[in-house]
Amino acid sequence: MDRLLGGAADQPAPAPARDRAEAPAAVRRAALVVALEAALLLGGALVLLYLTVTGSPRSTSNAVAEVVLAALFGAVTAAAAIGLWRVSPWARGPVVALQLILAALAYTAFTAGRPEFGIPVLVLVAAELYLLATPEARLAYFQRSEGPDR
Repeated sequence: MDRLLGGAADQPAPAPARDRAEAPAAVRRAALVVALEAALLLGGALVLLYLTVTGSPRSTSNAVAEVVLAALFGAVTAAAAIGLWRVSPWARGPVVALQLILAALAYTAFTAGRPEFGIPVLVLVAAELYLLATPEARLAYFQRSEGPDR
């Protein structure tokens, strides 16, 4: 029968253990700030969903699209927080881009006369950008990109 169908495959060699560097404190704190932003975005998506279901929006399709976009941005932000926690090189760029978008939205809140929304967002943005710009955070990503397997 082995001749007809072929024999059983040999066991594969065990995968080498991945060298997972411990993230410095600044990167861990940055990941926590991004996780907070993700939770706020997902909470905002839930509020939008509640308002869509209980209210009478002018356009149901637009209201549902807002809910989906808020949930999508929250999920991507949560994934970026996990990436920062693991010092993944792909996570830093989206997080910085998100902070710049949030800073623009906070400025818009100020010009609209709503500093109660703008100030907390700017505090989170400033904290996140500061934490990612610390020498230990930059060194962690530099060492990660210059590792022996690259």
